[in-house]
Amino acid sequence: MNQVFHLHPDDNVAVAVADLAEGESLKLTGATVKRTVPRGHKVAVRDIAADEPVFKYGQVIGHSTRPIAAGEHVHVHNLGMSPHSDDYAHGSAARPTEFVPEAERDTFLGYRRGDGKAGTRNYVGIISSVNCSATVAKHVVREVESRGILERFPHVDGVVAITHGVGCCISNKNEAFAMLQRTVWGHVRHPNFGAVMMVGLGCETNQIPGMVETFGKPPSGNLHFMTIQQMGGTRKTIEACLEKLEEDVLPEADKARREELPVSELIVALQCGGSDGYSGITANPALGLAVDRLVAQGGSAILAETTEVYGAEHLLTRRAVRPEVGEALIERIRWWEDYAAKLDGEIDNNPTPGNKAGGLTTILEKSLGAVCKAGSTNLVSVLRYAEPVKEAGMHLMDSPGYDPMSITGEVASGANLIAFTTGRGSVYGYKPTPSIKIATNTPMFRHMEEDMDLNAGTIADGEETHEDVAGRIYREMLRVASGGKTKSEELGFGDCEFVPWNISAQM
Repeated sequence: MNQVFHLHPDDNVAVAVADLAEGESLKLTGATVKRTVPRGHKVAVRDIAADEPVFKYGQVIGHSTRPIAAGEHVHVHNLGMSPHSDDYAHGSAARPTEFVPEAERDTFLGYRRGDGKAGTRNYVGIISSVNCSATVAKHVVREVESRGILERFPHVDGVVAITHGVGCCISNKNEAFAMLQRTVWGHVRHPNFGAVMMVGLGCETNQIPGMVETFGKPPSGNLHFMTIQQMGGTRKTIEACLEKLEEDVLPEADKARREELPVSELIVALQCGGSDGYSGITANPALGLAVDRLVAQGGSAILAETTEVYGAEHLLTRRAVRPEVGEALIERIRWWEDYAAKLDGEIDNNPTPGNKAGGLTTILEKSLGAVCKAGSTNLVSVLRYAEPVKEAGMHLMDSPGYDPMSITGEVASGANLIAFTTGRGSVYGYKPTPSIKIATNTPMFRHMEEDMDLNAGTIADGEETHEDVAGRIYREMLRVASGGKTKSEELGFGDCEFVPWNISAQM
């Protein structure tokens, strides 16, 4: 096993594969380790002057805040944020995609919906339009479970309450309101729902009929809705929902059967949470190779977390298929700079205490590792939060770096599968879209194996290549898309993770 990862010839730091002991000699340069450097953290491979750029991945991740000697631990005590590249070179690295011939493409077993979309699960959703109807939605699901109603509908994966904390006392004329409606409606029309029942209070700003008028009723006819005020109160609404479910909604959803579908129907949400120093070295690049394979099959992927693209956006603009796509990304970057400043925040506050404990120092470093998830394929569009995917390929959806909020938007955009890398050990799962969790390092994988689906730490261990792990990730995507359970599904995750991004002025 290697002692360190030296990722690029220009790098003046390397990443420790295992803890480096004080006094240990670095085989790469012969320098002596000054003090213990934890695994996943950076060590200087040569002397670095004060205020000198620090390079990792061949890119600037910050500037030294004091002189750093070769063999010294490089982290928050001697590395700070710095300006980054604005050489966007829109489209300069975009290349024609080499697609696998259609006759040779892979398949999975999924659900073909009435609107032509493909699902990987067959849930029934009880979706609240406003927080005021959230408890009723949850009570409906509780009653379905306590009465054993689902036992009569074996082809339905479950009944899920999609609830949230907003929906009223907000303007209905701005982007914040449009964002909320896109998020809710993105779940109403999601192909992983065989049917949906919406529950409103009746007097809220986010009216159900208004959403139907804005977006149009799903062509599959799987939407039903009612309001508490119209039905005459809580208990009457719950009973009316249960009656509708038993007599109409569940029997219809239970008719769905899996069939062989092309991999081009998959839309995979890409996410990293609880990232560490290994994320950009093992799991994220391997996932990126799997994404390249998926896109070559005609499939799609969604990169999100704009605040974790910050500092690496120039790598994506180069892959934009059209100049306006790259320009749309930069517009979002500028929006975030302004947004953070107005709220007295800094984008470099994004790395969490857990990220820093795992070896990540600045947002520049974190972003450079995060964008590896997107592979090397072209960037075909930049989506607003929860905006639907409209063409095949790799997309970026604008979102915060907060995982539940980001994935909620990606699923609303159409993701029917989630690939989630983690170094510190996120236990995230989601309904209705299954989440494949990929560990960046073997110690964490072994420690939390009950939650992890795949281990990419074998790359750091010298047991597998990135291509090997990419193949395992891709095959796991097909297995899960065909109905194979993820660890988070086995543990029952997904009932509390619907978290819409709310930028509205709450009145």
